[in-house]
Amino acid sequence: MDALTTDAIVLHAFDYLETSRIVRLLTRDAGVVSVLARGAKRSRARYGSGMDLYAEGVVQISIKPQRDLHNLNSMEVTRSRAGIAQGIGRFTAAAVISELVMRFVGEESGSDLFDVASHLFDELAESPAEETVQAGVAGAWRLIAALGLTPALDVCANCHSEIPPDSDALFSHRAGGVLCTKCGALVAGVRRLPATARATISLWLDASRTVLLTDLEQRAHQRLLREFVQEHLSEDRPLKAFHVWERERWSDG
Repeated sequence: MDALTTDAIVLHAFDYLETSRIVRLLTRDAGVVSVLARGAKRSRARYGSGMDLYAEGVVQISIKPQRDLHNLNSMEVTRSRAGIAQGIGRFTAAAVISELVMRFVGEESGSDLFDVASHLFDELAESPAEETVQAGVAGAWRLIAALGLTPALDVCANCHSEIPPDSDALFSHRAGGVLCTKCGALVAGVRRLPATARATISLWLDASRTVLLTDLEQRAHQRLLREFVQEHLSEDRPLKAFHVWERERWSDG
């Protein structure tokens, strides 16, 4: 077995047999990996709070070549992110980010993507109750951009003609962004995206910016994000975390 020491974030975990857990990790050096944490249910001495969702730390993994499940030897926690578990809005938004990572990220992902995900979980852990939805949407768009799927917002995704910033535009998930009127007439399944919504997404992609949105606007952004993600996934499995996140207007207040 090859030994790997790397930074990691806990994305998902479930019990295995009587004493162990299987954990999905986002790692800095090996992308998303599944590991077996032997004895994790029996004693916390070996892993500490490292089995808590969204905890981050330094792990030691014994890599089994040609295998999908490796052995977790230890985890030294550097960020517990206990704040995520202290509000349903934070937790459901974090679950969406985790779902995106597990569905899109393979073992080849690098350090930049890890840093983006780490920053997003930090933001959610401290997000005010009334901002958890837009913090989750903004974070998801930045993660999508880090994966190389940034939507076209200023120019037509087909002919690359400029779209005036104060104009509504047609948005095509399949084309990967906005379309001019001419190109939009040739594509099925387009939807109208208001200029204010385009500006909001651009602000989110540019930096961590808080934008004051109505409940209706937040729901529209959730729906647009989910449709975009579904279009670009390679399989048809449902997005379970998205379903829970959208089902209600979660509030920690």
